[in-house]
Amino acid sequence: MADHNPIYDLVLLLDASAEDATRAKIVADAQAAISANGEIVGTHEWGTRAMAYEIDKKTDAVYYLIQFHAGSRDVLAQLQRTLSIIDAVIRFRIIKLAPGTPAPPDLSKPTPAFSEAEPAPER
Repeated sequence: MADHNPIYDLVLLLDASAEDATRAKIVADAQAAISANGEIVGTHEWGTRAMAYEIDKKTDAVYYLIQFHAGSRDVLAQLQRTLSIIDAVIRFRIIKLAPGTPAPPDLSKPTPAFSEAEPAPER
């Protein structure tokens, strides 16, 4: 039987050179669109990170993850339409999560470097 209320991930890569207010408005507008016909499960700001490859001469972006339940497919279509025309949105992706998918990592804190990790046990 299909899951009638799946969780979706909306991953946003926003222009790091855009003003903070502009990025905050994009995230707030996306959350408002979701809340109008769905439910937000969680919002995670992952901060500025280097992208895997250059996009439009930009090498880094501010990453956000919004997890939500969509009340209908209209929410997904509206997000697609809106986010695809906003200049400060470098990339975005909406992904339907499979049941049992683990929670997202907390990327707001820097991860310890390999040298700081606990040494491997000796044989």
